[in-house]
Amino acid sequence: MSKIAAIVGRPNVGKSTLFNRLVGGRKAIVDDMSGVTRDRHYGKAEWLNRGFVVIDTGGYVPHTVDVFETAIRDQVNIAIEESDILIFMVDVTTGITDLDQAFAQILRKTKKPVVLVVNKVDNIERQVDVPEFYALGFDPLFQVSSITGSGTGEILDYIHEALELSAEEEVIPTGEMEEAEENVFPGGLNLPKVAIVGRPNVGKSSMINALLGFDRNIVTPIAGTTRDTIHTHYSAFGKEMLLVDTAGIRKKGKVHEDIEFYSVLRAIRAIEDCDVCVIMVDATQGVESQDLNLFNLALKNNKGIVLLINKWDLIEDKETNTIKHFEEAIRHKTAPFVDFPILFISVVNKQRIFKAVEAIEDVYENMKRTISTSKFNEFMLPIIENTPPPSEKGKYIRIKYATQLKANSVVFAFFCNLPQYVKDSYRRFLENKIREEYNFQGVPIKIFFRKK
Repeated sequence: MSKIAAIVGRPNVGKSTLFNRLVGGRKAIVDDMSGVTRDRHYGKAEWLNRGFVVIDTGGYVPHTVDVFETAIRDQVNIAIEESDILIFMVDVTTGITDLDQAFAQILRKTKKPVVLVVNKVDNIERQVDVPEFYALGFDPLFQVSSITGSGTGEILDYIHEALELSAEEEVIPTGEMEEAEENVFPGGLNLPKVAIVGRPNVGKSSMINALLGFDRNIVTPIAGTTRDTIHTHYSAFGKEMLLVDTAGIRKKGKVHEDIEFYSVLRAIRAIEDCDVCVIMVDATQGVESQDLNLFNLALKNNKGIVLLINKWDLIEDKETNTIKHFEEAIRHKTAPFVDFPILFISVVNKQRIFKAVEAIEDVYENMKRTISTSKFNEFMLPIIENTPPPSEKGKYIRIKYATQLKANSVVFAFFCNLPQYVKDSYRRFLENKIREEYNFQGVPIKIFFRKK
């Protein structure tokens, strides 16, 4: 297991900015408004050619009744428990506050090594105010400017020594940092990435919490609770994957805050970076235009697709609103691509949520399916001979052979004399024949026609 360092402190001291600096990218959303970060956010930092895990946390506010601050506090406590060393951040511009003192008391009780980091020391005048933070009783103390990166090297040197990162620890070669952060989690495993997307408040975070059996992500009845994309390692019943919880995506016209705008950008990036895209829909609202936009975005990026209809327990008249009718209506809207799994679940009752995991794994396996060129031609050429492409302008199209191309998605190339005259209707005909013979459920198939 990699060593873990957690960045903690009260709201708006610059924790997410330092997190982005340490992991080498804009992984966490940063804004001047207090309370932007809510869930704990993992990243991989590298120093002196060795890696360790960094956790970004929300601002800790003790003794509060606010629904978000209470949930954030629970997430911070989990991060403290998981970590090997704590980076306690304070703000030089405000001096020592009551929240800083209260949080310092909590950190002393953990018995874990604490690094005190005084942030926003951007000029000589502010350096004069740094020594007053020794009153918090922590040693060592570092002064940094997380925006410019000043002082972060000294922190990394100290953490490197404090964590006693030995040669046996996982080595991350220089230049592969971004890929490592995306694919490697605290377990150091390369896993299939599954992005869970949908409109706000459809149950994305609740789904992950239900699968894990504990509250990994903050859940409230308030739409827009999740902001960052949160990566979670799922391992149970012989199945392993990286679940990516995303912010709810609304129509452009309804997005007014900058924070929500960046949340949506990260959710869209999660779709582009994942292997399988799980689109969650509220059964009480049905499939709307925004759900279809997400579906088409996943389709355009050649991602595996699984559709989960959540809150099925809230549908009262199940005799009229049968699963069959609901499913037919959905496939009618998504046509011509209709070969994907649709599951009707209830996250609250844990109804069919583990079947959803099986469906995700099946789609991922289908994405990796390869067919030998000889067997593929044995199957396809007789079909093409019996039902050749329709002639165009008196010219006859002759397809000689076909093959599956090596790609991250499922792609077939058909070689013929006049590829420019093949119509989309014939392309769909060939795709349907391929799906009848081979299991590519949930996987978009691309078919290209090339000149022999």
